[in-house]
Amino acid sequence: MAQARAEELRRLLNRAAHAYYVLDAPVMEDPVYDRLYRELVALEQADPELIRPDSPTRRVGGAPADGFTSVAHRVPLLSLDNAFSHGDLDVWYGRLIKVLDREPQEGSPAPALPMVGELKIDGNALALSYEQGVLVRAATRGEGERGEEITANVRTIRSVPLRLELASPPAWVEVRGEAFIPDATFAAINAERADRGEAPFANPRNACAGTLRQLDPTVVAARGLSFFAYTLHLSEDWRAGPGDPAVPRSQWQALDWLKAAGFRVNPHCALCPDLAAVKTFCDHWELERRGLPYATDGVVVKLDDLRLQEEAGFTQKAPRWAIALKYAAEEAPSRLLRLTCQVGRTGVVTPVAEFESVPLAGTSVSRATLHNADRLAELDLCAGDTIVVRKAGEIIPEVVRVLVELRPEGARRLELPPTCPECGSVLVREEGEAATRCVNNGCPAILRGSLRHWVSKGALDVDGLGMKLIEQLVDRGLVRSIPGLYGLDAALLASLERMGETSAAKLVAALETSKQQPWHRQLYGLGIHHVGEVNAKALARAFPSASALEAAAQADETDGAPDRLTAVFGIGPEIAQSLRQWFATPANRLLLEQLGAQGLSLAAAPEQDGGGDGGPPAATPLAGLTFVLTGTLPSLSRSAAQALIEAAGGKVSGSVSRKTSYVVAGAEAGSKLAKAETLGVAVLDEPGLQALLESDRA
Repeated sequence: MAQARAEELRRLLNRAAHAYYVLDAPVMEDPVYDRLYRELVALEQADPELIRPDSPTRRVGGAPADGFTSVAHRVPLLSLDNAFSHGDLDVWYGRLIKVLDREPQEGSPAPALPMVGELKIDGNALALSYEQGVLVRAATRGEGERGEEITANVRTIRSVPLRLELASPPAWVEVRGEAFIPDATFAAINAERADRGEAPFANPRNACAGTLRQLDPTVVAARGLSFFAYTLHLSEDWRAGPGDPAVPRSQWQALDWLKAAGFRVNPHCALCPDLAAVKTFCDHWELERRGLPYATDGVVVKLDDLRLQEEAGFTQKAPRWAIALKYAAEEAPSRLLRLTCQVGRTGVVTPVAEFESVPLAGTSVSRATLHNADRLAELDLCAGDTIVVRKAGEIIPEVVRVLVELRPEGARRLELPPTCPECGSVLVREEGEAATRCVNNGCPAILRGSLRHWVSKGALDVDGLGMKLIEQLVDRGLVRSIPGLYGLDAALLASLERMGETSAAKLVAALETSKQQPWHRQLYGLGIHHVGEVNAKALARAFPSASALEAAAQADETDGAPDRLTAVFGIGPEIAQSLRQWFATPANRLLLEQLGAQGLSLAAAPEQDGGGDGGPPAATPLAGLTFVLTGTLPSLSRSAAQALIEAAGGKVSGSVSRKTSYVVAGAEAGSKLAKAETLGVAVLDEPGLQALLESDRA
């Protein structure tokens, strides 16, 4: 009896919450809701076995959590590439139709592909996992592949359904969307903080991010967050039940599916028949967005057809089928106070403008990078100038222009200094380069930057070694190189400012643990120019040790040798050249020797070893072959075919050339097939590709 009543109460209360918070159409009076809620609380307290994950009593959370755990996303939660003008949209669309093999003949207009325009909410991306219709996990974006689990906090967001409104819920579905704080709620939060003598939040996005990472869910519940869903990943075997929406075949249908399942979807979206309609939608909301009750900084444009989305695929960082058009940031004038310079870990000297503080996009701004000497000269910046400042993409402050008419009489023109502000060495600017550098490897600024990068979260992830401590170690001459970190002992560290014996012992242990970080993190930590986290992973898969990577870099300089670096997917000539230069520098080779002497492997663990010779894994029958995919294959999606080819050691390219080994052509193959035939490149259908894979496996 109690179990049946609890089930009925959960159903009634969840339906009422959905009607109130998602549909803005209340179906139950507040006193009635409160009475039913109290009845459910009493039943669950009397018999805790009646508590279910979808119970509305779970929204307010329990005791504060000890911390957040890192979890893997079922499907990577990637960021979007940005556009800032109609021209940028044209360039993106041109790339899209090219990768989809829809390029028109010369003189013909570009084909019209339906797209969906959605407002870009200025909040925090979340991934919500449902199993059998019940919310089981919520996670932040994190670095795309892994995020922090914050399920208890997200349960407090009233517009997030705890159970899907479906007759036949899928075995699993992962819903993506944006958590945000409405403007009125944000103003009320800051007013309360001011009454308590606390510092106000800078903007709603920062307040939302900080709220989601609260360890106490009751604090989150009090902040009044909201949520808009915008996409989903659905189990392939799901079949709609009575009254359920059909399996979505387009982004527009996906939004309808989300609404039917109980999610709040932003109402200001549009199905656009072509790029011209997309631009009209973007222009409309650039003017109208300031009347919305929440912050939005642009429009997200998505290819509507989900099958074409799959064909377009992803780069290593973002989907090719979507882009975010960011609106121009607001601008403000300010008076320049001084020009300072920063020296980065690669020795690049960056001029920085310091000016009177101005409010921009919800934050107070008083500094902006000027990038390099060319930008400084282009601005024609003088001491005491009045400058116009804005936030690029509403994130990064930048100086837009100088108001020359307000320049003080006799003002001195500002330039980069001739010597390094950190070590006094003469600065160097190579011909053809924009950057001005300090080339003294012993420069304290370069060392501090290198150490900070080495211990950062994406690299060796050494907890407890922050910038203040790094500055002490360098300034006192206690650490003169990255390997020097591993020679520190607890007694020495405990003698430093703000360090005790316990903290020192923990740091020594963290440094020792960092030696076990995987090879790709160690490679990223070396700070090689152009080698970021994504490229480091790709290189580490192809070259399972520093010696293998060095051999490949040296081999590429030999006349007639195969280009083993650029054969790695995502590694272009610029990155390859940077690797060659790095390994050709004696100081860098010495660094590797010293790290090895300290116990770092600089190699993949045995179970991760790709083969040991600096090439792809041992079972790579298609190694050295380049494929181009075009048209629609009978049973394989383009991404699945690419995965099979790359797993066998082959490389998939987006364009046909004389270096192409095979073109794999399906139905409606276009210009790529014609070009292959003109160049005499071998053409395979899907059975031919499968036969090639099978014969090589044998």
